[in-house]
Amino acid sequence: MKSLLLALVAVSFMLPACAQNRKSPHETVSSDNVSVTYGRPAKKGRDIFGALVPYGKVWRAGADEATEITFKKDGTLGGQPVKAGTYTLFVIPNEKEWTLILNSQLKQWGAYEYEKHKDKDVLKVAAPVGKTSAPVENFTIRIAGGKLIMEWDTTQASIPVS
Repeated sequence: MKSLLLALVAVSFMLPACAQNRKSPHETVSSDNVSVTYGRPAKKGRDIFGALVPYGKVWRAGADEATEITFKKDGTLGGQPVKAGTYTLFVIPNEKEWTLILNSQLKQWGAYEYEKHKDKDVLKVAAPVGKTSAPVENFTIRIAGGKLIMEWDTTQASIPVS
């Protein structure tokens, strides 16, 4: 019993330290069926897509921990069926289209171990890319009008979600 108590105390001290390692604010956005939890990195004058976030490489769709998306009940993403549950959301950005990936391996830090867990992909779907009307300083995910919308700098990717 004493060992269990000591372990719980040790874990309680480690949790705040993990949160302190975060460099970006975090946010959760929701609709009736879908919620997304992600880190919001800032542009800070940097070139984003094709530079800081390379084209053709798996990205965590945010900062710090990989983004997680939860479907409260069975739904769809890009017209493809998604079973109720929580998934890690990765993105492969390109100039004209992004590939969105839902992966069943949760609690990943960044996309550093994606290759190790890519056999747990449950969905890959393409999202068209456009330009924003003005630069977006912090990476933003929102759900509006039945779409999952991701914006940063002058880039916007949008895909139907329900």
